[in-house]
Amino acid sequence: MMLHEDLMLLFLDEVAGGLRTDSTSIRNALAGAVLLELVESGRVAFEADGGKLAVVDSAPLGNEFLRESLARIGKPMKPRRAVEELRGHVEDDVLAELDARGVLTVEKVRVLGIFPTRAWTLHDVRAVSDLRRLVGDVARGHRAPDDRTGALISLLYAVKALHKVFRGDKHEMNARAREIAAGDWAGVAVRKAVDAVHTAVTAALVAATVAAAGGGSS
Repeated sequence: MMLHEDLMLLFLDEVAGGLRTDSTSIRNALAGAVLLELVESGRVAFEADGGKLAVVDSAPLGNEFLRESLARIGKPMKPRRAVEELRGHVEDDVLAELDARGVLTVEKVRVLGIFPTRAWTLHDVRAVSDLRRLVGDVARGHRAPDDRTGALISLLYAVKALHKVFRGDKHEMNARAREIAAGDWAGVAVRKAVDAVHTAVTAALVAATVAAAGGGSS
């Protein structure tokens, strides 16, 4: 499983059959996870001045979704712009990936026979429970973070969704997440990418929220 797939599974409410937070937050967090995947795979890296990300290896990727995501980062751009470029259909695309893997099945349904929406059925319940337990233990301070759990918690914290995904004291978990975000659980390159993506995801979420509020008031 890739980082963005794990993140999507954490956002799913397997009991209620819905999502644990709003789609704007989910799309921004998933876009950040995809960007981290591209950085960690060596396809995208910071330019010498450290301000912008650029494609440094455009060789075809085995994963179609990541290949399409890499193509969205054409010219060098700041992390926030990269997140904005990647978030378009990322939620549906990641769910489609999980469907193709057999982790879940996504179906298009209509609420009251009128409003189109989607429903999903989770097949690998144990894997999701194990993932939630592992990341939850780190979020509550029962386990030390590693590259993967540290990145997941940083992304959840960036979109203010940590307390929506895991049960526990909101303030304590956020304090723990701040420590994790500033910790030394990752190597230098990953650490720099996580810091930049955390800032970019937060900024993109704020901008999207302000834009939505402005559109609703007109």
